[in-house]
Amino acid sequence: MPVALVTDSTAYLSDEAVTRHGVDVVPLSVVMGDEDLEEGVAVTPGDVAAALQRKVHVTTSRPSPEAFAAAYRAAAERGATGIVSLHLSAELSGTYEAALLAAEDAPVPVRVVDTRMVAMALGYPVLTAAEVAQTGGSLDEVAAAAEKRAAATTGFFYVDTLEYLRRGGRIGAARALLGSALAVKPLLHLADGRIQPLEKVRTSSRAIARLEEIAIAQAGTAEVDLAVHHLAAEAGALTLAERLRERVPGLRELYVGEVGAVIGAHVGPGLLAVVVSPR
Repeated sequence: MPVALVTDSTAYLSDEAVTRHGVDVVPLSVVMGDEDLEEGVAVTPGDVAAALQRKVHVTTSRPSPEAFAAAYRAAAERGATGIVSLHLSAELSGTYEAALLAAEDAPVPVRVVDTRMVAMALGYPVLTAAEVAQTGGSLDEVAAAAEKRAAATTGFFYVDTLEYLRRGGRIGAARALLGSALAVKPLLHLADGRIQPLEKVRTSSRAIARLEEIAIAQAGTAEVDLAVHHLAAEAGALTLAERLRERVPGLRELYVGEVGAVIGAHVGPGLLAVVVSPR
């Protein structure tokens, strides 16, 4: 393709989708103890969930600018005349900044996009950009298509505890819930690229029921793709996905999958999340 696509490992695209659309994925890393492990290469979500449950100190780190520079050079060597580089929210990670630094010296023009999203809320804009690129879209057209889909996409999630978000420094405005965290089960969402509180619910079962209702209301009757993410909560994710399949009239594609190690390190076991992405 004249316009190549680069993203980071927090898009959580399937291997099949990455191969089919020719997307280059630059991994973030998880740091456990003195080990720096690349997501999707040397550490799994299960490894992170187990480490968190053992109270092992787990942190994450962005890719280096050099890693992005290598991806941009490789795309140019394959014949790309431009690159769109799409990444998780700059409010949550320094990944976007690293990509910007690498773009300054890239051999072809690079448009770096802060989607202000993460997980499949980032993945769907990447797929849309790839579809436009494969039909011969220009650099501006590919970037604009990704930005438009990212702006229309929303993500809502439930966590068993806010402790992991607090430890990782990603809690944002949800910090206001910490004092009552033992008495409530928080529902959160991504707004303006940040994690924001959405609702306080008394029980986990009620929180998951509200997550379902919120996703259905957000989807409405339009054509949408949905993703249900989890960490160490597969049964709950499958149940939620099946209910959404039955209740969302405009559903086109439904993806169910565990979040990767990097996001898992910040949300902890028990996460359930829904991404609503209009076509």
